[in-house]
Amino acid sequence: MSLDILFRPFEHKSLRLQNRIVMAPMTRSFSPAGVPTPDVAAYYRRRAPEVGLIISEGTVIDRPASSNDPAVPHFHGEQALAGWKRVIDEVHAAGGAMAPQIWHMGIVAPHASGWTPPAPMEGPSGLVVPGKAGGVAMSETDIAETVAAFGRAAAETKRLGFDAVEIHGAHGYLIDQFFWAGVNKRQDRYGGVTLPERSRLAVEVVRAVRSAVGEDFAVILRLSQWKQQDFAVKLARTPDEMAAWLNPLAEAGVDIFHCSQRRFWQPEFEGSDLNFAGWAKKLTGKPSITVGSVGLSGEFIAAFQGESSRPDPLDELIRRLARGDFDLVAVGRAMLSDPHWISKIREGRHEQLQDFTREALATLF
Repeated sequence: MSLDILFRPFEHKSLRLQNRIVMAPMTRSFSPAGVPTPDVAAYYRRRAPEVGLIISEGTVIDRPASSNDPAVPHFHGEQALAGWKRVIDEVHAAGGAMAPQIWHMGIVAPHASGWTPPAPMEGPSGLVVPGKAGGVAMSETDIAETVAAFGRAAAETKRLGFDAVEIHGAHGYLIDQFFWAGVNKRQDRYGGVTLPERSRLAVEVVRAVRSAVGEDFAVILRLSQWKQQDFAVKLARTPDEMAAWLNPLAEAGVDIFHCSQRRFWQPEFEGSDLNFAGWAKKLTGKPSITVGSVGLSGEFIAAFQGESSRPDPLDELIRRLARGDFDLVAVGRAMLSDPHWISKIREGRHEQLQDFTREALATLF
């Protein structure tokens, strides 16, 4: 099948993209004390000429325990924001577009280095997994301050000159912990039996972000059904449940849904081959981004356990994109290993495509 559809421009609000390929957000942990270095800026600049949109690694908001990793970048504070200004200026100088991904990790396992944040990790009910405490339950004041911190981070994205902003609401981190009944046991207005009830925090964050950036600035929300703590979790088990989850988020201000799957080709519900991004677009009418092992034979969680992946054909991806299931395609590990992956695909230089190995995670090539 023709790859031409991947290289059609895409425009939506503040986004003017040269093609449909997105560099997926990938945690790199190369920002000592939370400050992006010139090496980080160079890493993104190398990919900017080819990719439609770069979404940064997760960069944390201004909360004492928003991160468990001392080398994950911050999106607050004078030094960190100066580092991000260097990043976006370099990306723009190379002809690219970029959105930072703003993030709060919530309650997660301690970092392997032994470093701990200056306050206890916080989440909806103090649970790191169902039935196991790992931090503290957030008060309503904590929640209000967190929502405000997301809004401040979003305002900085626009002030610094980024092209859009992405909110990280996936993979078992803070916003996703509120979605997940297994760890959200709250009895107040931020808990509840239904997924829409447990979505209150996410809706408030989206509204705060939208208020901070205005109507014409693109707001992306990354979501997943699965959790890093449990791959089998499914928040929405039917299309009706998914519609009840996503439509209030769209009404609150989400422009584009970034729908994370471990394998993009897997159908979301029985009776249809639509994947998560396909259903998100169908149910909300909003553009969507698909992601999950694009261009590689193995899924990305296995990469952290040492599993390598080989280049894989894009025929099924192109079939779904041509059918209109989704609008944009996020590529992670393939582009992490090779900043010229896109030109190799476009020019048919398949023999030059590289395997992905765990070693690539240890460098900022």
